[in-house]
Amino acid sequence: MPRYTRVLLLVLCVSLIGECRKHRSRKKRWSAPAGTHKPAKELAGTPDTVVIVRPGSETRMEDSPLSKKVVDGTKSRKVKTSHLLRIDEHDFTMRPAFAGPAVPVGVDVQVESLDSISEVDMDFTMTLYLRHYWKDERLAFPSTTNKSMTFDGRLVKKIWVPDVFFVHSKRSFIHDTTTDNIMLRVFPDGHVLYSLRVTVTAACNMDFSRFPLDSQTCTLELESYAYTDEDLMLYWKSGDESLSTDDRISLSQFLIQKFHTTSRLAFYSSTGWYNRLYINFTLRRHIFFFLLQTYFPATLMVMLSWVSFWIDRRAVPARVSLGITTVLTMSTIITGVNASMPRVSYIKAVDIYLWVSFVFVFLSVLEYAAVNYLTTLRDGKDRKLREKVKEQSRTLPCTCGMPHTKTMMLDGTYSEEDANSLAGYTRASMVAEDISDKQEQMVVHLSLDNESTGTKKKGIRGFRIIQNTHTIDTYSRMIFPGSYILFNLIYWCVYC
Repeated sequence: MPRYTRVLLLVLCVSLIGECRKHRSRKKRWSAPAGTHKPAKELAGTPDTVVIVRPGSETRMEDSPLSKKVVDGTKSRKVKTSHLLRIDEHDFTMRPAFAGPAVPVGVDVQVESLDSISEVDMDFTMTLYLRHYWKDERLAFPSTTNKSMTFDGRLVKKIWVPDVFFVHSKRSFIHDTTTDNIMLRVFPDGHVLYSLRVTVTAACNMDFSRFPLDSQTCTLELESYAYTDEDLMLYWKSGDESLSTDDRISLSQFLIQKFHTTSRLAFYSSTGWYNRLYINFTLRRHIFFFLLQTYFPATLMVMLSWVSFWIDRRAVPARVSLGITTVLTMSTIITGVNASMPRVSYIKAVDIYLWVSFVFVFLSVLEYAAVNYLTTLRDGKDRKLREKVKEQSRTLPCTCGMPHTKTMMLDGTYSEEDANSLAGYTRASMVAEDISDKQEQMVVHLSLDNESTGTKKKGIRGFRIIQNTHTIDTYSRMIFPGSYILFNLIYWCVYC
């Protein structure tokens, strides 16, 4: 038993000795020899000197550009912005030079995008950078480098800024992703640059009398809300160069032709005169979309309605269905165009084209109605004439031996020469020589009579017109296309 006790005590002693050695080595690693540390006062005169101390080695002084320490002025000089700009010493609810001359405020604009143009709502949406320039001596601060200071939107609420707003705007907002897109830059002499990123939707008075062959001019107007021209003078900072645009701006339906700036005074009867700035831009509509969607379909429907002139007048279902189809299709095209347009009280250029095309289609239907009516009327008269000839053939004697007689065949389509030959004759008797089912022909025996009158000529000619109803279709094949081509020539010469 004593033997095991001795071994246990020996192991315990060895472990204690090892722990003591570890403690001594750790203490030596984190402590430097005496005399290696230099006071801070000795190193104050050498700002570019870096002291390098290594455990177990001599202290070494190194001069290196990479080892220079850059002093951060914001940390060494703890001065608040309000103290530097002396915001608390002035009343910024009043404009600069209050009760003095008007404050000149220069403006320039950079158009970032022209988002949309709405014909139905008559407005446009634009995203732009709006910048203001003015001088406020209350914000002047001392500076040896003459460098400006830049701040975000939090300082804007503490100083005076111009109260510019968009006239005739429907909606507008300042972008706030990821923070408010506002920048304020103050120069030592008191000049201020105030910039913000805005998206505005403003009204645009459009004239659709030439739609879709039109050009529209829209205007974005800027004005001070509270300060008249006696207190604040708005002006374009660099004239026409104050407005800059991105060359990549494009619209699907419009071609942007020109941006330009103007300015003038606006008068309100209750408040007075105000400076107003204008951003004008002209847009010309692309016509190709409307050619494909409106003009070509309407023209094809009109041409399709002419096909009925070459269809037999007795094919009633074919001609009626074709006419009704073209009329309904034109109605659908007109409804689709008007659905995407505002309800204006004047006639547009596209309305003229579509409604004239609709009239042509409708007239083709009326043309067949007239042809069908006259054909039915002719068939009724032919039937009555055949019945009358049958009755007279049973009661009248034969006049085959009478002098001064002429014989004429009537089959419903006799010529002009035959009709005019009836002028010098009176009907003496009629004898039916042959009435067959295959050919409906009548033999008429007429005797010469010198006492004929002009009324008989007119009756015969009117009978010929009724008999030749197919000539209406023949004339329509030339009149309808010729009239429509003439209309197109006049239309495109006037509006293009």
